[in-house]
Amino acid sequence: MTKEKLGILILENRDQFYRIARSVLRNDSDAADAISEAVVKAFSGIGSLSDDEHAKTWFIRILINECYLLMRKNSGCVPVEDVRGMAASDDPQTDYWNLYDAVDHLPADEQLAVNLFYMEGYRISEIAAMCGVPENTVKSRLKRAREKLNRYLTDDQADAEQE
Repeated sequence: MTKEKLGILILENRDQFYRIARSVLRNDSDAADAISEAVVKAFSGIGSLSDDEHAKTWFIRILINECYLLMRKNSGCVPVEDVRGMAASDDPQTDYWNLYDAVDHLPADEQLAVNLFYMEGYRISEIAAMCGVPENTVKSRLKRAREKLNRYLTDDQADAEQE
């Protein structure tokens, strides 16, 4: 792959890359930093890409690694104040705040799996390649996440009905 093709790929998918970084880091400036670092590393390591067909997956893997590296640099704490400050709608039919809040309580690996699978539409095999784990690990993460989300949302619903 040429540097020009890589640049085009990054520009064409920048919104998706931002959503992925933002889903891991939960902070706009950290997401932008991770993307910038991933771009630098991708251009530096373009020689290691053997197949142009997998360039997007390759870049997402670099991006995810950068997100986790940034999280470790920030002592593993992911600030979510800017997400929590968003105004919620009074209409529960159009308000997904509870769902976003529930996803926010998942461990980082489960959050990433949920976001890549449900929000970005990747297949399990693609997520496994991006995360560098077996497909069964991705399936387990999704299953655990669904169970936790169900418990969290059910508990929230029960609390709301008691009020």
